[in-house]
Amino acid sequence: MTSKLVVALLAAFVLSATLCEAAVTSRVNTELRCQCIKTHSTPFHPKFIKELRVIESGPHCANSEIIVKLFDGRDVCLNPKEKWVQKVVQIFLKRAEKQSEGK
Repeated sequence: MTSKLVVALLAAFVLSATLCEAAVTSRVNTELRCQCIKTHSTPFHPKFIKELRVIESGPHCANSEIIVKLFDGRDVCLNPKEKWVQKVVQIFLKRAEKQSEGK
């Protein structure tokens, strides 16, 4: 092989590796942050909640986050310090416990 071809292949490899690293870095940066910017504090009935996720605080976010998916498709962040939110989490934990016992 000629030296020009080797240099061209090497340059293409370095460019490719750089672009791949940039894509991974940008994805990691968006995932390592708080999911909830604003929380909902007004109580509503748990029957409207389809799914509940609890994200503990960590290096990605200093706050614990509770995110619910409603039956109408919306995702809503709840304030984990509210008493009614803590009761909703307990309801979902009991529901999950019953489902795992039934299997």
